[in-house]
Amino acid sequence: MRNRLDDKAITAAQAALLIRPGDRVFVGTACATPQSLTHALEARDPAPADVALFHFLTTGALPEGAARSRYRHRTFFVGSDMRELARDGVAEYVPISLAQVPRLVANGRLAADVALIQVSPPDDFGYVSLGVSVDVTAAVVETARLVIAEINPNMPCTMGDSFLHVDRLDHVVMVDRPVLEYAHAPLDEVGERIARYIAGIIDDGSTLQVGLGRIPNEMLKYLVDRRDLGFHSDVVTDAIVELIERGLLTGRLKSHHRGKVVASYAVGTKRLYDLLHKNPMFSFHPIDHVCDPRVIAGHDRMVSVTQAFAVDLTGQVCSDQFEGEFYGGVGAQPDFLRGAARSVGGKPIICLRSTTDDGTASRIRALLKAGEGVTVARSDVHYVVTEFGIAHLFGKSIRERALALIEIAHPDFRAELLDEAKRLNYLPAEHKLVNMRAYAVEEERVVTTRDGRRLMIRPARASDIGAVQEIFYKMSQDDVYTRFFRRLPALSYGEAQRLANVDQDTECAFVAVEGGRENEKVAASSCYFLNQSTNMAEVAYMVNPGWQSTGLGSLLQAYMIEHAKKRAIRGFVAEILVGNSKMIALAKKACDNVSVHREGGTCEVSMLFD
Repeated sequence: MRNRLDDKAITAAQAALLIRPGDRVFVGTACATPQSLTHALEARDPAPADVALFHFLTTGALPEGAARSRYRHRTFFVGSDMRELARDGVAEYVPISLAQVPRLVANGRLAADVALIQVSPPDDFGYVSLGVSVDVTAAVVETARLVIAEINPNMPCTMGDSFLHVDRLDHVVMVDRPVLEYAHAPLDEVGERIARYIAGIIDDGSTLQVGLGRIPNEMLKYLVDRRDLGFHSDVVTDAIVELIERGLLTGRLKSHHRGKVVASYAVGTKRLYDLLHKNPMFSFHPIDHVCDPRVIAGHDRMVSVTQAFAVDLTGQVCSDQFEGEFYGGVGAQPDFLRGAARSVGGKPIICLRSTTDDGTASRIRALLKAGEGVTVARSDVHYVVTEFGIAHLFGKSIRERALALIEIAHPDFRAELLDEAKRLNYLPAEHKLVNMRAYAVEEERVVTTRDGRRLMIRPARASDIGAVQEIFYKMSQDDVYTRFFRRLPALSYGEAQRLANVDQDTECAFVAVEGGRENEKVAASSCYFLNQSTNMAEVAYMVNPGWQSTGLGSLLQAYMIEHAKKRAIRGFVAEILVGNSKMIALAKKACDNVSVHREGGTCEVSMLFD
């Protein structure tokens, strides 16, 4: 084997001389960028004419201090290496799902004349590993006229479909340097809040895909109380190392590749690379397999978490362009979002900060701006998460989407967004902007009714208005009369707002919902309205007839009393019709100090907590 390598060995400068005018040259990905080869090519003088380099994500492809490349580039990802080149028109951005690239390579539309890659040393059988860059590299080396590889003893030997026989390498350049490393900068408080929100909706046994964004990677550290997580992702980073070391990421419940961490490339530090080296727990595969929506959807409880730059009130997402400038790329985002959406119990999640970094503009727009292309169609968007909460959009109308997204926008921009939504006829003119708080996820509570059914009691949102109206229309006229003290034939949008669209300060409203966040059904609503002069709050309830006599009223009352006590409210008052014996009995169970004063056909009930 040593002799065969010696026969193929050349210097990087000699390798650069093999590039012909007009060649299309593929460059290996990310931390496997073959820097010796790319730097030698940039140093070649004179440069061969009309050479074009194409690649996914590169790291340090240009020599340090080089302002420009001497060649044109076609890139599937505008990272830090390519941002200036793309701005100057030297690099052309190709917006494409990475899963489609191998097909273009195979049919010749994106064929490489030369492939410049980096691999591990060969094993006893003559096989090198593509290491941290299987992705599209595996497809390119099958068809390239000339394959030139840096052989680096520091490149980890990754398991799976990552092996290539040395006979496929036309020339090798021996290098001995640390594999390139990348670590995310620490997140600020805003990013951490988003990460916590995301972590809160991930269940035990979920299989995770996490993109390159800082927030999705930060989210992983908040999964310390989950069990038997799996991993099937385009990229693997340092963020999973702790989950593996703590025994939380086992892959035991995965539907496919059980017990394996599946990825296509790795971006991280030596800590990760040491873990990857010859570790059978990891299985690296070509990008078209890992990102195939059918493969992704085959995993139950598949969760995809990716980051975006902007989203408009209809749910259109831009994640590869910001205010006219290209950043990042399509990558694997659409494939994983669609795959997770089709997974049994899957959750496709898009996250973003509510504002630009300087706080001067909202990233939730009424309409995407010129120069912000749609990366993900509104029809494919399920969860959107900011530091102000979680919006679930799938299957929702434009009105419902606009309401949900305004609620998770930054308070400084909610009034403007509301005005724009009304101007665009997304929302009715009578809709009011009331709540300026972040969604209080910590106030969510799972309860069990007497008949064993589980529900979640949570703070109401403006987007619950329609669901509250639905409860009203399922109630009998007698129930409506006992609740509203009048024969009310309809509950208008304006009236329903008071039961859901509240400030959650002096007016607090809650709903009890069954089902997951993807298919919530509101079973009941409750609210209390504080009289600040007496520090007493008037309470009211509305329960779907199908949930009456299950103890749900008692559960709602106990929840609201606990909520009010935390705010040092003295007690509740309620006006109840004399004939409504069930509500009077419920009020009497509220606490030890309950008084009932009858006046005509109504009872005024006072419930003092102290």
